[in-house]
Amino acid sequence: MSLDVYLFCPECGHTVGEHNVTHNLRNMADEAGIYKLLWEPDKIGVTHARQMIEPLRAAIADMKARPEHYRPLEASNGWGTYDRFVPWLEDLALCCENVPTAEVQVCR
Repeated sequence: MSLDVYLFCPECGHTVGEHNVTHNLRNMADEAGIYKLLWEPDKIGVTHARQMIEPLRAAIADMKARPEHYRPLEASNGWGTYDRFVPWLEDLALCCENVPTAEVQVCR
């Protein structure tokens, strides 16, 4: 099972970002304070990419500053690691910065 985060640009009518990650990272995301931002943005009123930028950047900074805190939350089966999650978050944040007006859609 996985989470898909899509960024849709209404101006151009295209998806400008597709990000897929395993559900095994939900505990790490929760610890970083971004679980609802990623898995349930609709429940916290997040509708556009611009709303995701600061929380993502804060979580990334914390995760990079304290990898020893987050690594124990990795999935024991190897599907869901810190080393893959941080770059995934960075890519998502960059995409949000590039198209801040994009609409956020998730499939979980």
